[in-house]
Amino acid sequence: MWKEITLSGFADEIDENLSEQIRVLKKLGMNHVEMRGVNGKGLVEYPKDEVKEIKKQLDAEGIKLSSVGSPIGKIQITDDFAPHMELYKHTVDIAHVMETDYIRMFSFFMPEHADYGQYKDQVMERLGKMVDYAKSNDIILLHENEKDIYGDIAPRCLEIQKAFYGEHFKAVFDFANFVQCKQDTLEAYEMMKPYVAYIHIKDALWSDASVVPPGMGDGHLEEILGKFKAAGYQGFLSLEPHLSDFAGFSALEQNASQKKKLNGEEAFTLSHDSLEKILERM
Repeated sequence: MWKEITLSGFADEIDENLSEQIRVLKKLGMNHVEMRGVNGKGLVEYPKDEVKEIKKQLDAEGIKLSSVGSPIGKIQITDDFAPHMELYKHTVDIAHVMETDYIRMFSFFMPEHADYGQYKDQVMERLGKMVDYAKSNDIILLHENEKDIYGDIAPRCLEIQKAFYGEHFKAVFDFANFVQCKQDTLEAYEMMKPYVAYIHIKDALWSDASVVPPGMGDGHLEEILGKFKAAGYQGFLSLEPHLSDFAGFSALEQNASQKKKLNGEEAFTLSHDSLEKILERM
């Protein structure tokens, strides 16, 4: 078993209600959450006083944040940056209230069919402002590879990390997102391994980009996790199931042939249990 890692996850995929999120996390023996949505709104949409109330509820149940699962950087590169920078500053305040060092973020959506290269300077300028603010406010930004943003495939993720990697800027490794961008994950691992400080557990099929339980897709998830373990990775493995429409569920459970969709708890539990089986083999 891999003792140096801690399980977390996007519990808003369980249910929008925080109490239900906590119930399932505790049922699975988890005490961390990557908080994105809570009680029907994005965490970053709440004012600080309401964030403090959410924190009290988490504290009472022994749940901590592994990261703020923020939408920062998920705007078009052509959108006005000033209001988004203000949201980012508010998100930094929220991270401090929540007593987490990490904010998950992105590198801006690109116009459809555009040459990404023509936007590189603008992306880097915006990221630079965010990294400077992170440094002055003692926060660590975690850049996630995501479809349709500048940092979608490994070479562009590497560009970003070479420009900004340090104490306050690091990488998230998301298997499924690379697969959905037709980026071989083994190649991505070799390029990104020095920069990764956080891992999303999500797998997908190369053929149609559909998300499947961890280890059942084309992300080479078990092999790459083994490489991370051998390299001494210590930190979070964060479950992001995306499995509510998982078509293969009936093949995994007896008497489930009539069940066309998983509910949130079932999807999250399936993702958790699939990862646990992988970790037991390590």
